[in-house]
Amino acid sequence: METKINRWLILIASTAVLLCTGAVYAFSVFAGPLSQLKGWSMEEIMLAFTINAAVGPITMILGGLLTDRGAARWVIAGGGVLFGAGFFLTGLVNSPAMLYLTYGVFAGLGQGFAYSACLSNTIRLFPDKRGLASGLITAGMGGAAIIAAPIANRLIESQDVLAAFRILGIAYIVIVLVASLFIRKAPENYRPAGWQPADQGKMVLKSI
Repeated sequence: METKINRWLILIASTAVLLCTGAVYAFSVFAGPLSQLKGWSMEEIMLAFTINAAVGPITMILGGLLTDRGAARWVIAGGGVLFGAGFFLTGLVNSPAMLYLTYGVFAGLGQGFAYSACLSNTIRLFPDKRGLASGLITAGMGGAAIIAAPIANRLIESQDVLAAFRILGIAYIVIVLVASLFIRKAPENYRPAGWQPADQGKMVLKSI
């Protein structure tokens, strides 16, 4: 069944979301300045990253289930906003415990929601190019630090590390909300024009 939908626009929008949530991998840029500003040890600060990595898979599973029920856009938008909010609130922390909640839990859960929904929904739109679609999505998530790191460094130098968290958090929320406007759920059994599964093609040839 063919459904008119701009799958490439959805892929671009989903990648834009993950270029935001993937900023968690640039945490080392923030860790040193945060330690100097607050006087917390690097072990205390890096625990936030560990918590972030630990809670993400929880919402990856839940996000996948919700995406299966047609809520891809809401899961992506909600996850991205939760991530951005976690980033912003990290700019207000006054204790390691608060850091663990904002960066560790909030940002981690948001990242998991956004990644699972973006990946699952996009792959369904590219049954003919699954490898390319999943590769671009994963590259967006993994390569986000390349963009985030220099921007964060500039903000830390011109402001301070807490201001950098707040500014980036707001930017991520805005980008995610704009990108989510272009995201649509993948129609069930979506097939791009002129494409049919390999198995079906073999069956047609045999019948001829």
